[in-house]
Amino acid sequence: MLRFVTPDKSSELSLQVLPGAYLLGPDSVPIAGEVVVEGGVIRCEKGTREAASLALQVDLDEARLAKSSPRATRKPIIDDIELKPLGTWTLQTCLLPDRDHPYILALELARHRIMLFLTKLEDWQAFDIDPDSQAMRLFDAAREVFTKALVASSEHTGDVEEASRLGFLSLWIALEASERLALLVTDRDFGDRMNGQLYLSVSEEHGITKKAVPVLHPNRGGVVLPTKPAIGALVSPSMLNEQTKAAAVKACDFISLPMRWVEMEPLEGEYAYTPTDKWIEWAIRSAKMPVVAGPVIDFRPQSVPEWLYIWENDYETLRELVYEHLKAIVTRYRRTVSRWTVCSGLHCGEHFKLDFQQMIDLTRICVLVVRKLHPRAKVQVEIVEPWGEYHTSDRKSLPPLLYAEMLTQSGIPIDTFSLRVQMGSYESGLSSRDLMAFSAMLDQYAMLDRPIAISAFGAPSGRLIPSGDEDTRPQAGHWRQHWTEKGQADWMSTFGAIALAKPFVESICWHELADPNGATEMRTGGLLNRRAEPREVLDRVVELRQAVESCTLPQRFMADNFLHFENDQAPASEIGS
Repeated sequence: MLRFVTPDKSSELSLQVLPGAYLLGPDSVPIAGEVVVEGGVIRCEKGTREAASLALQVDLDEARLAKSSPRATRKPIIDDIELKPLGTWTLQTCLLPDRDHPYILALELARHRIMLFLTKLEDWQAFDIDPDSQAMRLFDAAREVFTKALVASSEHTGDVEEASRLGFLSLWIALEASERLALLVTDRDFGDRMNGQLYLSVSEEHGITKKAVPVLHPNRGGVVLPTKPAIGALVSPSMLNEQTKAAAVKACDFISLPMRWVEMEPLEGEYAYTPTDKWIEWAIRSAKMPVVAGPVIDFRPQSVPEWLYIWENDYETLRELVYEHLKAIVTRYRRTVSRWTVCSGLHCGEHFKLDFQQMIDLTRICVLVVRKLHPRAKVQVEIVEPWGEYHTSDRKSLPPLLYAEMLTQSGIPIDTFSLRVQMGSYESGLSSRDLMAFSAMLDQYAMLDRPIAISAFGAPSGRLIPSGDEDTRPQAGHWRQHWTEKGQADWMSTFGAIALAKPFVESICWHELADPNGATEMRTGGLLNRRAEPREVLDRVVELRQAVESCTLPQRFMADNFLHFENDQAPASEIGS
């Protein structure tokens, strides 16, 4: 039995499932199981005796920080570096075997973060970082406090409360250290990535003379791309006006049109092309801007027309309908679209239940139809919920990395894998995470040896509140400050810079150019609000585009106090529902 003791207020509740918590096996693959809280203990119900790790949301707020600080002073200052509230993040433990007595949650969370820090030092070849840097000083302090926590938890002393306090303090310091390490590596790599020096050195090492093809990185894994990454935004067909056009020209290297089935073919056999046609005509003729289309096949509720549900349990008919729909869309737009996101989320099986063979078969059809009708276009397959939380509760689904690996091994000719990376929502897979967790996740997908595009990248500008029973949903979480327009902008600047510095990242695409009037995944998530007025995040996107062009990050990124944001509450006018 895998059990944890924790001082969290949730541990005082009677038996209930812990929202947002899930289990992982080796290689961070989610496994079947349930995480429940009972009598002050978190209990992990899993169908195997193998070692597992627990991932759950942790409140890293001011109250927790005060409880974790040294008792004598209550001042959260480590080696002259003041600790700040971090937000609510999804964190995980190391792989742990079953045992009779419970683990101390804070201690195991700290252990995993210290291990991840050391792993990333090696993966990122960062052992030469100045030992006097804030990241390394904090890391040394985290290890020292972790050692004290281990001593407090030993069989001789057995002070669980003190071990938990020290464990949380060690975790806090290690999280600060890991985020600063991620920024240091980003600053180190950004210039060489953008000016082509990294690609030049790697291609020469491989003896490659043709300077237009991706090459494998000999030390860090993944590919190194010969071109600079592009920045774009997704545009809803109904949101074409002078303000959105101006924002697209200002902030985007390309636009992405979602091609939702419900908008393209609302009634069976009757297509509604006009709104999409207008955007494409403007982008190609006036803005001279590339167009990315898709996902064309996407079975999420906001994308599926009502008439298609009749066939959700008849795979042969569904397969034929997918083929005909793809054929109609690609044939119409193949002269204007340069890249196709052919399908999205087929691996999670959350809506249309597909078995393993059907997931792979339908993906193959989507790719091959586009290859046949538009051979010069680039083709990408979109992966949703890239951390794979959904697989814990749905065993008929495929873990996202396994799905991508199976497509690669099947020889399906995919140019790029694209990821949806959205944070700050209570919906599954959209919880908030830290910079190192984000960077490490990208590194995992780099091992597919394909370019990676982030096809939906975003966070809200106001707190999102579920309309149903909040106790059964995970928290939306937040990163270092509550979700406001400034919080959204700071998130974009920092997470965006980390993604762009990766040599295998081909592009990032903000998930909404402007808040649409209809259904959307994340209210208040656009670069413009519903009145088409710009948010602060628009200027940050422009700033990152300029940084890519100049091959230099803004100086403020590496200031010692860069991550010390003001933690203001979200204004009432921005509260979602």
